Amino acid sequence: MSVVGIVLAAGAGTRYGHPKALATDADGRGWIASAVETLTDAGCAPVLVVLGARHDEATALVPAAATIVVAVDWSDGLSASVRAGLAVAAETAATAALVVPVDVPELPASACIRVSADASAETLRQAAYGGEVGHPALIGRAHWSALAAELAGDRGAGGYLRAHGAALVECGDLWHGRDVDAPPPRHPSLPAAFARP
Repeated sequence: MSVVGIVLAAGAGTRYGHPKALATDADGRGWIASAVETLTDAGCAPVLVVLGARHDEATALVPAAATIVVAVDWSDGLSASVRAGLAVAAETAATAALVVPVDVPELPASACIRVSADASAETLRQAAYGGEVGHPALIGRAHWSALAAELAGDRGAGGYLRAHGAALVECGDLWHGRDVDAPPPRHPSLPAAFARP
């Protein structure tokens, strides 16, 4: 059974201050690169990266091993990104799709491996952290068309997963499960008295 990885990175990142597709960690490593590496390490092939806002800039940050998908209607919300990713996934022979947003740069491959274990075309599984639903989500191929048809606005796959009884896979022993909604705080400038002459 093969699993395609899908990184959702099309949004404008309004609360973050710029598209999260352009974000980097403290070491300057791009979040997109981290997500692609994580999904690849978890055995996903191919890995699709869905871009939208400022995609011309974000394209340069996508590792060569990944396939770029541009959601032309990205401004419609998260639903457009998921639909675009699933449409390209449908052109592969994958049995299921492991979907992650780009704003979980610390997501470990171990959580992805646990959620995607025993993937089948009918599978619906989602990571949980201390019982709270999180990422990633595994969506079997048999659900792709129905999910895409239900998506609208800024809603992702969460509603569909809940309505269709997706199994929760506890991963709290592997990671905290939090996404990043705000940039790190800026350090205030030193007072003038401490400035170098």
